[in-house]
Amino acid sequence: MIFNFFISSDAFFKADHEVTLIACLLFMGAILYTLSKARRGADLYIRSIPGLDAVNEAIGRATEMGKPILYCPGLSSAADVATLASLNILGRVAQRVANYESRLIVPHRDPIVMTVAKETLKDAYLQAGKPEILNEEDNFFITEDQFGYTAAVNGIMVRERPATVFLQGMFFAESLLLAETGNSIGAIQIAGTDAVHQLPFFVASCDYTLIGEELYAAGAYLSKAPDLMSSLKAADLIKGILWVLIVVGLILTFMGNASIFEVFGK
Repeated sequence: MIFNFFISSDAFFKADHEVTLIACLLFMGAILYTLSKARRGADLYIRSIPGLDAVNEAIGRATEMGKPILYCPGLSSAADVATLASLNILGRVAQRVANYESRLIVPHRDPIVMTVAKETLKDAYLQAGKPEILNEEDNFFITEDQFGYTAAVNGIMVRERPATVFLQGMFFAESLLLAETGNSIGAIQIAGTDAVHQLPFFVASCDYTLIGEELYAAGAYLSKAPDLMSSLKAADLIKGILWVLIVVGLILTFMGNASIFEVFGK
């Protein structure tokens, strides 16, 4: 009965779409393979990401200077994938901040994101073994107005003079206003977004920028958790296979043989 449902359901795949089924099985197989390797203690290589390698240095600098760290989780809602990735990074950053016993300021535009961040911070400080030093008042809601929020965050930067600023998540027209203010106070800035139109502003005004998929990989990169690392490596493995298929398809096409397109559909 369940098998008939999957075969007949348009939400999954049709009976004549064998390629979809093969792709799903291949991806699940890649995840199981990499997860098995990770749990056996195998070293799963991930290329170095300078922006993430600088996290400890940036937090340590703020601690040495006796200044706070500001983390902006973007201006989108919790339904945005970039926001979820940012909250994942926040948990890893907060754990390191707790170890250094520094101050972490997290202003929000969305009240639901603020609530999720509150639990993320509690869990991070608990894992660091220092739940008592968490100041919940530093995780707060400002306003849902885009530029009202931007003006408030810029005001916090100017008054509090954070030594390190994280801009991680979804950003819009306010990206350069935030990044330029952080740059003007001399803060180390680590930005990250999948908003293509905002990336040039971050690259120009921040010390480090996570571009596109690097934002999603950051949680696995910082935590080195086997489950997260395995899914990341599985995605890289599948992308490698797709690149091989693309190259083979191009070669066959230039040779006058387009039969590969009949396999994947016209």
